Amino acid sequence: MRVPQIERDLGIEILATRTPGFGGSIKQTPEDFIVQEILVDGSKAEIQPKQHVSVPLQGKGRYLICLLVKRNMDTLLTVRKIAKQLGISERRVQIAGIKDKNAVTAQHVSIENIKLAKLERLRGEGFQVHPLRYSPNMVFPHMSFGNIFIITIRDIDSSYMSLQTRVSKIAHELHVLKGVPNFFGHQRFGTIRPITHLVGRAIAKNNMKEAALLYLAKQSSHEHPQSREVRQQLRETLDFKDALRTFPRRLLYERLMLSHLAKNPKDYTGAFKRLPQRLSRLFLQAYQSYLFNKMLSQRVTQKISLTEPQVGDYVIRTDRYGLPTRSHLKATHGNLKDLRKAVKENKLCLAIPLIGFRQTTSDGHQGEIEQIILEEERIAPTDFRVSINPKMGAGGGLRAALTPIIDLETKKATNDNLNVGKKSLTISFTLHRGCYATVVLREFLKPDNLIESGF
Repeated sequence: MRVPQIERDLGIEILATRTPGFGGSIKQTPEDFIVQEILVDGSKAEIQPKQHVSVPLQGKGRYLICLLVKRNMDTLLTVRKIAKQLGISERRVQIAGIKDKNAVTAQHVSIENIKLAKLERLRGEGFQVHPLRYSPNMVFPHMSFGNIFIITIRDIDSSYMSLQTRVSKIAHELHVLKGVPNFFGHQRFGTIRPITHLVGRAIAKNNMKEAALLYLAKQSSHEHPQSREVRQQLRETLDFKDALRTFPRRLLYERLMLSHLAKNPKDYTGAFKRLPQRLSRLFLQAYQSYLFNKMLSQRVTQKISLTEPQVGDYVIRTDRYGLPTRSHLKATHGNLKDLRKAVKENKLCLAIPLIGFRQTTSDGHQGEIEQIILEEERIAPTDFRVSINPKMGAGGGLRAALTPIIDLETKKATNDNLNVGKKSLTISFTLHRGCYATVVLREFLKPDNLIESGF
């Protein structure tokens, strides 16, 4: 089945299911895409909290744990706004993960050494912060179990019977597969302008000028016409002072880099240092994600199992919650039988490397796949150590090749109240942290044009 070129450009070259999709569109309104974070202790961040928290707050510690609910807001920009309004460093505002922008999302956030009275004066268009409790520990990524997704798919041109048949068949195929290939979704690379992996590739090759110009000046046919125009002008003139004047205010991160380059036109490394550390690290991580997607695609294309380890494969241990850990083994002729048994018992899961300066390739057949891709890219694991800006480096690691889809449910299709003559369908499921809802949704919709379909 044909995969759109935009996905192939991100390393996603296959579909896991064969049943034709039913089309449609997601995210026509932010309320069509609801994300609610779950912590490993069972705490759930809800869009509409069921009850008000009593004052004084329970717990002790220097971290105030809050519920952050945002609508159509970028996560990192929201954190930035919270810190600015409170007059504190962004480092004192910590989250477990980045959530979708064009959505309504609820997640936990910790704010260090802040008085409750000061928080109560916090006001922001598009987001709300509700205090929950005090804690001696800040929020960090490994506190998260995952996310509950409640998604309304609209503009479906199908009969009720055909729609229900396709939904059932695709869900059955995914059940037989025991999940979905754990690709990094296109949000990892930029929703409208998927270029972060290209910037990361240039950084890995120590070409900071190319990296900066890709980020600042590479156009996308899907972005605002004004943005395309100013990027093209910068590409042609390399006039950073003029670009700082003409780039619209909404391109906040680009303007941060331009403000440096306007004064230091050859200091491209310094320009990247103006970005928030969370963002600057995303570039090499996005390139790792692109390589992972290609390696996973090739494994599936070559019909190598995602649930049965082969000699040379990495496997990682799972914790009591079923989440992958950092503890890993490599399959050999001597331990292969035991590892396959442990995978069936959900004690281990098959993994593919996120190539970095601490993480090398697999062995065996999977290792051959990975080596070919690295040779085609002309890249080596050591290239992910950025000597001129070590904070941007990426050590790498391992990522599960397959992720389970927990509590997959669909509601009965109805007439779409936003698109006359079309159907809408609500689907819900839970995914482990770091996994992408759009990777599941693409199996159901199988869109020809991801951007037009709301992805």
